[in-house]
Amino acid sequence: MSNAAFVALACGLIISLGSLGACIGIGMMGGKYLESAARQPELMNALQTKMFLLAGLIDAAFLIGVGIAMLFAFANPFGA
Repeated sequence: MSNAAFVALACGLIISLGSLGACIGIGMMGGKYLESAARQPELMNALQTKMFLLAGLIDAAFLIGVGIAMLFAFANPFGA
């Protein structure tokens, strides 16, 4: 396999595993938010604010991985 094939494989792994982790994390967080809102409805507004903040942070981590993968794909620092 050439360097270009390994770079393409690495980009695919970075994006796929990052998206899988982000989806699982946001899904678990949303489920826990619904559970906590059902137990204490008076805290729903404060919990919702924190949930959206954390969803943005989880998404930001995934998008940083996508940016790194695009760097490797289009401006390959390893030559090839």
